[in-house]
Amino acid sequence: MNHSKASTVASPSLATAPQPVNANALTRERDGQWLLIAGGVLLGTIGVFVEEAGQHPLVTVWFRCAFGALALLAWCLATGRGQQLFLYGRARWVACATGVLMVLNWALFFAAIPRTSIAVATVIFHIQPIWVIVFGALFLREAVSPTQWLATLAALGGLVLTTGLLDGTAAAAAASSTGGGSYVAGVLMCLGGSLCYAGVTLLANTQKTISPFAMALWQCLVGAVALAWAPFVLGWPQQGAAWGWLLGLGVLHTGLAYVVLFAGMSRLGLGRIAVLQFVYPLTAVLVDWVVYGRTLSPIQLGGVGLMAVALWTIRRPRSMGVGTPGPTTASR
Repeated sequence: MNHSKASTVASPSLATAPQPVNANALTRERDGQWLLIAGGVLLGTIGVFVEEAGQHPLVTVWFRCAFGALALLAWCLATGRGQQLFLYGRARWVACATGVLMVLNWALFFAAIPRTSIAVATVIFHIQPIWVIVFGALFLREAVSPTQWLATLAALGGLVLTTGLLDGTAAAAAASSTGGGSYVAGVLMCLGGSLCYAGVTLLANTQKTISPFAMALWQCLVGAVALAWAPFVLGWPQQGAAWGWLLGLGVLHTGLAYVVLFAGMSRLGLGRIAVLQFVYPLTAVLVDWVVYGRTLSPIQLGGVGLMAVALWTIRRPRSMGVGTPGPTTASR
């Protein structure tokens, strides 16, 4: 009887005993957050390097691919990841196809920056999850919820506001001496680049066996080979400073940024990744203001906010499907 009573008394204390906190898991999550933030901040400075280098967009893309490939190969040799680079069959063709689309994406992005601004170009390029939703529904027969469709319409509305076509910002930019060409053409380049990037995401999702690292390196190698003619035809950089900016695009914004972002993503859940990926466009807006004094109008800022809310709705964990940012998300 005493034994039974003792068992009855002991069992509640055992049931309510506090569970030990997994310190390693918390540390891993915290490190992942800081890595993703650092990678986003680093990518947010791409526009400055592009503008300061002052080269033809195709030349800039070639240098980014060439220097980026060398940086990623060095990291590959240092970490023993060489086996991941060997792709066969359909995986190889998918990697090459994403490389071509990524080169087009970068070329259009770099060409759009001087025609619009770093902030506008970066924000518009982040509309790509919308195209993933639409293409997935039309061509892959992916299920899209009513909430996702509403978020898609809201994001497109925010996109229109962000372009500055409704408040005179576009006309003022096009008329300025630093406009760099047609503002509307720059906006169209941004949209074209975001469509290419959506194609990269959809193709990458068909070959999930390719690691993010291998995909990034193959994209750089394809670009380096496909555009090897560019500096010979369009001209090599004439100033030493330009070489430094271009080197930074490859080593910092491709090699280092990819490694940091992929390391951060591997430590976090999809929901946290979706939130922290907005660090990149936010940084670009702030950098454009701090470095060049270019600010977005109130209407444009409202459009950015509307896009952010809509894209967050699409990227939420329960919505992770056709709108899921794949392993190529870091490859901006």
